Amino acid sequence: MLPVAILAGGLATRLRPITETLPKALVEVGGEPFIFRQLRYLRDQGVQNVVLCVGYLGEMIQSLVGDGVQLGLDVTYSLDGPVLLGTGGALRKALPLLGNDFFVLYGDSFLPIEFAPVEKAYLKRGKAALMTVFKNGDQWDTSNVSFSEGELIEYNKKVPKPGMAYIDYGLGVINGRVLQDRASTEVFDLAEVYHELSLHGQLAGYEVQERFYEIGSHSGLKEMELYFLKKEAI
Repeated sequence: MLPVAILAGGLATRLRPITETLPKALVEVGGEPFIFRQLRYLRDQGVQNVVLCVGYLGEMIQSLVGDGVQLGLDVTYSLDGPVLLGTGGALRKALPLLGNDFFVLYGDSFLPIEFAPVEKAYLKRGKAALMTVFKNGDQWDTSNVSFSEGELIEYNKKVPKPGMAYIDYGLGVINGRVLQDRASTEVFDLAEVYHELSLHGQLAGYEVQERFYEIGSHSGLKEMELYFLKKEAI
């Protein structure tokens, strides 16, 4: 299976005071740091190689997770350095560790989805990138995707348009060539790249049916904990 880049470098200001001294990936969910739940889930899907793109307090993640051997994974790290590079800049810097094609996952998300069919769809469509989308109707967050009859028409996070009913689910697949024209130290958002690709018909869409969970906010953290409590009680 393709390698997975996990974007885990943000400041996580919405989770303060928890994240004043702790990176978001290490916030506890059900008694353990969230990153371990995320990594085990990837392993169980057949993923072998993970690149953690870290910034704020990233050394704490590296110290705890290490090389991933104890989890049955090969984990490497790409560090932003003194300046946070944004989601796009972090991926651009990590390209030497990722190869030509790779999954992209946010470090605060748990996505109840099978990765293998997503990879298959990406390879079949032959576009520069693929975005998983969920019919959100502004329920979990602001909808930002136009998607119809299996085709992604436009993604626009910055200025969502009326009538957009879908949202970026949080899992993508990218060909690294779309990032190579950027400088390895440039600060930019992955959302900019996705938007441009969508306008040029180079962003495929893959619809999923089950909602996402995230720990980007205190309410999201509570929902995530309830999800795992119910799952582990079965």
